[in-house]
Amino acid sequence: MSNTDNKKSLPKIHSRKVVAKSGLFKIEQVDLEFSNGETRIFERMAGSGRGAVMIVPFINDDEFLLVKEYAAGTHTYELGFPKGLIDPGESAEVAADRELKEEVGFGAKVLHPLHSLNMAPAFFDAKMTIFIAEGLYPEVLPGDEPEPLEVVKWSIHDIDALLAKDDFVEARCIAALLLAEKWKRAR
Repeated sequence: MSNTDNKKSLPKIHSRKVVAKSGLFKIEQVDLEFSNGETRIFERMAGSGRGAVMIVPFINDDEFLLVKEYAAGTHTYELGFPKGLIDPGESAEVAADRELKEEVGFGAKVLHPLHSLNMAPAFFDAKMTIFIAEGLYPEVLPGDEPEPLEVVKWSIHDIDALLAKDDFVEARCIAALLLAEKWKRAR
């Protein structure tokens, strides 16, 4: 068994090339050499490089807001927390407040950074910062969604029912929910 605190030398990158590209992603082929001399070619998806945010907006001490929106990857409507990409020049906090206004029609007086996580770091560079939003006040900004989002109010005391729902399945949303519940208990 090894101690995970030991620092390993990162593999040396001999070359990188883009092998596919879309409006959202590019796929890179990376030629690597590891410290033991082994070489491999890995493929990885590179995101926007700007990061993303997800917000757990509490409307009072016990209730938060969710949105139901179309998910193209699964061709379903999914229930989850407001989220979005950080625009060029924005901080994560500014992006979180903007996304709240676009998706649920509220701004936040207080944003607490809760946790940052990566989605599938073995092959995808996608960092998301999760925030708790409190002190909500009505303010609407036009968003980029093709149709109005359904806003759903939920109690923090009923998370088992939320976790049992067939349309609340995104791993990042489940992580945010459990982190928010832990955060609430610690207060």
